Amino acid sequence: MLARGVPPLSCAICSNRKEKRFCLAVHGRICPQCCGEQRERTLDCPSECPYLQQARQHEKPRQLEDAPPEEVFPKVELSDEFLQAREPVISGILQTIGRLSRRDRSLNDREVIAALVNLAKSYRTLVGSGLIYEQVPPSLAQQALIEAVRQLLQEFRELEREHLGYTTLKDTEVLKVLVLALRLAHIHTSGRPLSRAFLDFLHDRFAEALSSIAAADEPGSRIIMP
Repeated sequence: MLARGVPPLSCAICSNRKEKRFCLAVHGRICPQCCGEQRERTLDCPSECPYLQQARQHEKPRQLEDAPPEEVFPKVELSDEFLQAREPVISGILQTIGRLSRRDRSLNDREVIAALVNLAKSYRTLVGSGLIYEQVPPSLAQQALIEAVRQLLQEFRELEREHLGYTTLKDTEVLKVLVLALRLAHIHTSGRPLSRAFLDFLHDRFAEALSSIAAADEPGSRIIMP
């Protein structure tokens, strides 16, 4: 039964304009204007939404220069040699982020970026002064991600000791890996508050690996030594 004063077939959000598309976020029909204005802002849009996917195809690629400097660490240099040498660690961290985001719907791009910034600042302090400084994350999703990344790094170092007798992964290199993940996040996110564009990028990039981990129901990521 329609509410009094609300015209038939009106948008479920504004109640003024005519509805023209079904919104998976509100489970109702809305107008294109509300869809465009509220997408990933007030609407928690599922990744499978065709209108979200279409909008991403037409969005202008983001540039690192547009990101806050304190979130991309511009003074940290990343060489091709480093990226090749530490590919297993890089892939492991990115897969860990993707795996957690599939389990926890509250983990979006903004939460991931905040958690990685927290970690990167801790390692920057550790590298610069040798002091361990940790800021308590404001959300449970961020805490879970930080703990998962720390566990992954510990497992990687343990595997190195097992195979080599010692560990080669330095804290300076961990900082660089975290900075790389942050820069990828800023490039691939839409920048909107509820965006999961970066997470969807990870799901596409590591689809086979994430499916294998999910099938095995393992608590940690798979680490492959070079």
